[in-house]
Amino acid sequence: MDLELKDRVYIVTGATRGLGNATARELVADGAKVIITGRDEKRVEAAAADLGPDAVGFAADNAEPAAAQRLVDAAHERFGRLDGILISVGGPAPGFVADNTDEQWQSAFDSVFLGAVRLARTAAASLGEGGVIGFVLSGSVHEPIAGLTISNGLRPGLAGFAKSLADELGPRGIRVVGVLPARIDTDRVRELDALSGDAEASRAAAEARIPLRRYGTPQEFGRTAAFLLSPAASYLTGIMVPVDGGVRHGF
Repeated sequence: MDLELKDRVYIVTGATRGLGNATARELVADGAKVIITGRDEKRVEAAAADLGPDAVGFAADNAEPAAAQRLVDAAHERFGRLDGILISVGGPAPGFVADNTDEQWQSAFDSVFLGAVRLARTAAASLGEGGVIGFVLSGSVHEPIAGLTISNGLRPGLAGFAKSLADELGPRGIRVVGVLPARIDTDRVRELDALSGDAEASRAAAEARIPLRRYGTPQEFGRTAAFLLSPAASYLTGIMVPVDGGVRHGF
């Protein structure tokens, strides 16, 4: 299927590794051009070089108030247009209610929530008909995940914001979508498995709860996200798409 991505331009945040990087890779492979971001300048440069000439890297922190406009301006200056953005951020600190500090909550709010809101709002002001804003969220939007209290608190609120944004931007022909990964085989998930003290046992137990009986691959996530960002998904908006191997119990 032709996703009609040729020469379209996307910003993908948090794209030096993991889910953001996998999505950027699929977008470029289908003909798009991407602005990728990460907080570490050397990692951003290396990731952009690995993606090839249709990728440009910018060191940026989602929590920085000026970062959003800088990225939108960079897309227009480098590629002459902006067709969409995928807002992907690193997961907040793990922990139970009694473990997480005010500082961890504030840091996560600034990057995971407010930073994402700011990026979406800034992109929306620049996008025209056919534009798209995507959020990488989590299965915690629907079901709390034990040991990820901060994520459980922030992700559902961001999903609510995304739904409101979809309603507001729909009349302008701009779509808003969310992608909800569960156990995708990334560094982040391997780190979470290791917190138990026995990463292999933790993974085996998680896989036993997944109907497909395995973790997903970053490529599988990236392909789904690239489709949702593409014109091929032009009548999909205001939705949250789980990429979880069927682990969610609801419809």
